[in-house]
Amino acid sequence: MAVTLRVCGAARTVTGLCLLFEAPGARFLVDCGMFQGPKSLKALNYEPFPFDPRALDCVLLTHAHIDHSGLLPKLAKAGFRGPIHATRATRDLCSVMLPDAGHVQEMEVETLNRRNRRRGGMEPVTPIYTAEDGERVIGQFRTVELDEWTEPAEGVRARYWNAGHMLGSASIELEFAAPAGAAEAPLRILVSGDLGPDCSVLQSDPQGPAGVDHVICESTYGDEDRPPCSEAERRARLAEIVRKAARRGGALLVPSFAVERAQEVMWDLVTLMDAGEVPEAPVYLDSPLAIRASRIFLRHAGALAEGKALARALRSPRLRFTESQEQSRAIALEDGFHVIIAGSGMCEAGRIRHHLRNWLPDPRATVLFVGFQAEGTLGRLLRDGARDVRIQGERVKVAAQIAEIADYSGHADGPELGRWIAARAPVRGGVFLVHGEEAAIEGLARRIVGRRVVPETAILRPTLDEAFALSPAAPPARLPDRGRRRTDAERLGHLDWHNARAALLLSIERALDEAPDDAAREALIRRLRAAIEGT
Repeated sequence: MAVTLRVCGAARTVTGLCLLFEAPGARFLVDCGMFQGPKSLKALNYEPFPFDPRALDCVLLTHAHIDHSGLLPKLAKAGFRGPIHATRATRDLCSVMLPDAGHVQEMEVETLNRRNRRRGGMEPVTPIYTAEDGERVIGQFRTVELDEWTEPAEGVRARYWNAGHMLGSASIELEFAAPAGAAEAPLRILVSGDLGPDCSVLQSDPQGPAGVDHVICESTYGDEDRPPCSEAERRARLAEIVRKAARRGGALLVPSFAVERAQEVMWDLVTLMDAGEVPEAPVYLDSPLAIRASRIFLRHAGALAEGKALARALRSPRLRFTESQEQSRAIALEDGFHVIIAGSGMCEAGRIRHHLRNWLPDPRATVLFVGFQAEGTLGRLLRDGARDVRIQGERVKVAAQIAEIADYSGHADGPELGRWIAARAPVRGGVFLVHGEEAAIEGLARRIVGRRVVPETAILRPTLDEAFALSPAAPPARLPDRGRRRTDAERLGHLDWHNARAALLLSIERALDEAPDDAAREALIRRLRAAIEGT
């Protein structure tokens, strides 16, 4: 049976999942995500796809997060006209997330072009797609139900399983029929999508079939072992941070992903304030996307484990939803303790950046991270203890307190991923580890070896655009490159020269600030100029 898999995204990085499957009579994607992180990785979003979008039969979408769905409008612009199969909640969330992603790109490109015009001599940049493109692609969505077989392409069946990651998320089981007259069994593949933790407050535990040929599994937290955390323990940790932030008397900034994380944080804050466990304060949800997503959560509350309690919290008068730019800017006039929840979760775009620029230099402020921070992002730099950072070309000193709660993560940790993979046994072929940085992938690989799910040689760590031949009950076989690689796959997802330049500029400015007098500063500048000019 000739089935090939090409890993076109989230290969040794956490974002941009895109899997191309090709079989006789069928050619389709599972997910079509946007790359996030270092600029060299995000640059892939502007490059042509490594396949012909017009030749695709369909897309199967695991969930709505932008690193899984964010390039669907670009795919349609490039000629894809087939259906996009997703759960109803995923379609509803994409209907607000994809137009929002297009709007963000339009705004960022407008700012960049304005800056380039001032510099002179640079060609204008166009967005990857617009808000209108994001709205248009929703017409291609077709809803599917969990646990029911569908036939999205010739000779292919698909079944969606609850992944426990977020509203509407799914793992996708694929079955490729054997050629007519062949004696072999169908080829069965399971794509995990993103898997939720076992102790999720809102979602049921991840599920999936046993006895498949190949598993393609995310590995975001494959090297971490988080202690089990109850809802009460999570709220207690949040309460401690909130009380400390209130004593400092400044803003508590929560960079948050707009879908599920923002809603959970609001729920916990409202619950703690209603119970008198933390000081009362205004809670601003400064994210148009999170506001629209919250309305979708209210619509689908019946599908969530604690949907009624969440719905009550989202309707609380303690919450202040700021949709317009004017309302967002007005928050800067707020003094004293208050809470601002804003996107993006990794501080790479959105309104959180102007709040950080305002508050990072203030020791009264607290920044609380509640989600994954990819290498090279502003959020990762802050979480790792940067003394100063650059935001929109401006140096910003960091005097604010930095805190983190890992208990809000929507991803399974290493032991949970290991147990989920082991529950798919017998796995007769191989296990592909994607959607993770290298340390996380290696950590999860060790767990799989320890559980003896497959031989160590059958654990694959694909690089970008690498292709494999898949057969029933046999290890995957790597295919020749054929010159289809887009970039230096080994370097993707790591700190790049853009990060190095920003760090260098910050070091120079810091050294000039800390020099004892003007003479020392002039001497430093002379040495720098000599080094650059090679004299």
